[in-house]
Amino acid sequence: MNIIKNILGRIFALWASVIFLITMIIFVIPIFVAGLWKDPRRTIIFQHASRIWMRVFFFLTGLRLRIKGKQYFKKGENYIVVSNHNSFMDVPLTTPFIPGPNKTIAKIEMAKIPVFGFIYKTGSVLVDRKSEESRKASFGKMADVLQAGLHMCIYPEGTRNKTTEPVQPFHNGAFRLAVETGKSILPAVIFNTAKVLPANKAFFFWPVKVQMHFLEPVPPGTQTAEQLKEKVFGLIKDYYVSHKDQ
Repeated sequence: MNIIKNILGRIFALWASVIFLITMIIFVIPIFVAGLWKDPRRTIIFQHASRIWMRVFFFLTGLRLRIKGKQYFKKGENYIVVSNHNSFMDVPLTTPFIPGPNKTIAKIEMAKIPVFGFIYKTGSVLVDRKSEESRKASFGKMADVLQAGLHMCIYPEGTRNKTTEPVQPFHNGAFRLAVETGKSILPAVIFNTAKVLPANKAFFFWPVKVQMHFLEPVPPGTQTAEQLKEKVFGLIKDYYVSHKDQ
């Protein structure tokens, strides 16, 4: 059975790769047009285009999608959205389907890929993790994103979770940003993206139902960044553990 699944997974991976490339070439045009405007309009156009793109991609590759908890996004408010991070599929899920225009903190290396890199950096705040100067600059850029009325999406684990733990320990950045800007943290919990693109399998794709559940916002109030981090970590971990088998 595993042999058959491995063969099918690689066939699906080839099909998904072809669909991704073809649709990317089509949707790079409106994304390029979006670059003619300044934010926040540029990100609004970018998100509309990427949402249509990903709906087409999900449909053609057999991925099913469920979003829950959109009611927690209040009109006129923007948030620091933090979520668990299990797969390369997380960004194609969060960026288009977070309710409202948003940017994602992302590593600068991916921006060097031809064509895809242009799309990637249009929707991101780029950071070179090896550079202290870049990390400091990215913090100011994220504050500017929030000031512009956009959501800021951050994966506080810092990298994909390849461990057996439900969630890796969080870094401080998202929570320090919340304390300094006064913006609420809105937790998001992602399910099943690691089944689509498993970290331990090369060139493998498996169509399943992927889910993103939003939880009630957590205002920083008088909490320290450390206290806020511990609270949100507990919320995401507990929710993931209690809902992962649904």
